Amino acid sequence: MKKGLQTGNVRVGNLSIGGDSPVVIQSMTNTDTLDTEATAAQCRRLFDAGCEMVRITAPGMKEARNLENIKNRLVQQGYTGPLVADVHFLPEAALFTAGLVEKVRINPGNYCDRRTGKTDFTAAERLAERNRIRERIHPLLERCKENGTALRIGVNQGSISERMTALYGNTPEALVESAMEFIGICRSFDFHQMVISIKSSRVQTMDKAVRMLSGRMQEEDAAYPLHLGVTEAGNGEDARLMSAIGIGSLLADGIGNTIRVSLTESPENEIPAAKAILRAVEHLQALPEKERDCSCLRLEGKEISEQQKVNAAVHLGRLMLQGKKDGFEIKGEQKEAECKILLDNIMQAAGIKFHKTRFIACPSCGRTKYDIQKALAQVKARFPDYPNLTIAVMGCIVNGPGEMADADFGYIGCGNGKVNLYRKGNLAKAAVPEAQALAELEKLIAGL
Repeated sequence: MKKGLQTGNVRVGNLSIGGDSPVVIQSMTNTDTLDTEATAAQCRRLFDAGCEMVRITAPGMKEARNLENIKNRLVQQGYTGPLVADVHFLPEAALFTAGLVEKVRINPGNYCDRRTGKTDFTAAERLAERNRIRERIHPLLERCKENGTALRIGVNQGSISERMTALYGNTPEALVESAMEFIGICRSFDFHQMVISIKSSRVQTMDKAVRMLSGRMQEEDAAYPLHLGVTEAGNGEDARLMSAIGIGSLLADGIGNTIRVSLTESPENEIPAAKAILRAVEHLQALPEKERDCSCLRLEGKEISEQQKVNAAVHLGRLMLQGKKDGFEIKGEQKEAECKILLDNIMQAAGIKFHKTRFIACPSCGRTKYDIQKALAQVKARFPDYPNLTIAVMGCIVNGPGEMADADFGYIGCGNGKVNLYRKGNLAKAAVPEAQALAELEKLIAGL
């Protein structure tokens, strides 16, 4: 697989990310982190499936401390693949886990000042917040240095600081500036063992932001490995096509060093999906340039295989993200209707033409308070045919309200069998019993 952005190497336990190293596949558990046996068992299944790095949520100090028990259990059973602590809101948890696991993931938005609704900042206020960030993150960087722990700076569109959105809006530029600010702070403390990610539930935003970041890092001689993923992609074929386009288009142009396909399914399903994208990228890169840029595909065989769908998504999706809007065609021995449906689904995943409801959903983790896989299936079955509507099904308050900011309606489990319903990012109905939630969401959509 060709490399475009030449990055340095970052050691994460027994893995090397970046440089000439192969693309690393990773995933995340969705078990309760306090359940040592269940989490360790899921980690084993992921490693056995070909996952090379496993992320585990640590929302509080109890979960952070239990990572040691999970890691010890895995080592006892012969599993030495690196673990990543996913930390939100609590710098103390990040500091603690940096002495336990091989990598810590932080969200820059959670190191900034709390949201107040402020929309204008003076130069002095911006500098003051930046200095507060430096103070908050410095102990973590020192702990990482002491223990040889890597850091992932994970910027998500739904949790950009107010200061950045005031300057750049909720745009790819804001995502890039957030990442570059944290890269600059880490470099000022002579810390370089970091991997960077920029994620969005919109493929076009993710693609533009990552390419922009890649260019900025090259310009500033600060090329660190990039983690690729489309956040809240959902489940089924739609999620796989979105991930194939977002991840595959960048890899095809030599950008990206480690990937995760986020699915609202069992985490083990993410690994074959990731491998399929890598195969599709290798297939595309092996084609002559004229064929790579061709917008008409012919598929072999009487049935469209899952790999062919991914290949088509990477091939055509890349052209769509480059700005081509029409002239696309998929032909083959298959039924014409099946080829048309695949093309329509690829165009929807790329964000250039919508023919059905757009769903976004987080993949779930140990913070999820309800059966999000079941909820997503029910919501998709109830509201399939709204081409101009986006519905978000989210797992918890950490990513929920922010990550679904651009959705028309949101469905978030809040525990104890209750659901919060949102309209345009604002809470519309609180603590609705799950048995009534779909009917209440239907009323909101109908404007009742």
